[in-house]
Amino acid sequence: MAAYLVRRFIGFLAALVLVSMLVFLAIRVVPGDPAQIILGTDADPSSLFALRERLGLNEPLYVQYTTWIKNLLTGRLGESIRYGKPIGELIASRFAVTGPLALLAIVIALLLGIPLGIFAATHRNRLGDYGVMAFSQLGLAVPAFWAGILLMLLFSVKLRWFPAGGFIPWSKSIGGALRSIFLPSLSLGVIHAAVIVRLTRSTLLEVLGEDYIRTARGKGLVERIVLYKHALRNALIPIVTLIGLQFASLLGGAIIIENVFYLPGLGRLAYQAISARDLPVVQDVVLLITVLVVGLSVLVDAAYALLDPRIRLE
Repeated sequence: MAAYLVRRFIGFLAALVLVSMLVFLAIRVVPGDPAQIILGTDADPSSLFALRERLGLNEPLYVQYTTWIKNLLTGRLGESIRYGKPIGELIASRFAVTGPLALLAIVIALLLGIPLGIFAATHRNRLGDYGVMAFSQLGLAVPAFWAGILLMLLFSVKLRWFPAGGFIPWSKSIGGALRSIFLPSLSLGVIHAAVIVRLTRSTLLEVLGEDYIRTARGKGLVERIVLYKHALRNALIPIVTLIGLQFASLLGGAIIIENVFYLPGLGRLAYQAISARDLPVVQDVVLLITVLVVGLSVLVDAAYALLDPRIRLE
């Protein structure tokens, strides 16, 4: 078990190094001069040169990269060009929106997707199964931002149950903050639940046809025990994979939904930083999301080993 996790952790570190290089180079090839954006088009060349020197933009690329990595390892994230604030402070305040948003969305997706998938599998080729599959097909067809707009029109404009946009800080009101992120989370959660429904149904149907399930039933076990104790646990392995991938995609998909609901999260911060060519912020935000995504893959691998001990020997 320990050797298995060590191998995955080494792969995690290698992926981070590779992604950090790709992020650094990709941002450098994007058109636009941060110094020119800050000082304006009428700035004189000497001022532009001095600002580039202060920002480290005149250094060779390998020096800029190594300096960035050293600063990250020592916790010095630098200062935002656009906001003039420490980047660590900006990221922490924005992650307080994006983190709970993605977490609530995946909880909604699981609460909807797994029970509906189990229901569809146990009612195969019946009316309930057809209804659940129709719901999942609709969820796959509707983009998250369009679902968000529809939910906003219904619950914010017509019923006035939830705010149409903006965010109430957690420090002011926990209930208000939850109400601010509920509709965006529901928009993302319902869409991702559609995928979980289909995968849960298909994997559970496959497991229910195995010989050991027939043996368990032949021994006289109650159907509920056969379903939840024997079948569902083995069906969870591909579902765990999907959940990890979906949570990662939620962090990336938050860019669009945060702009729809005008939420001050990481996605909106990244969008504004890209528009303003705020290179330090873009680098750090993208790398943070990468760390979370790759870290989730390591956690998924650990969950594999817990669900199926055979994986530890591979």
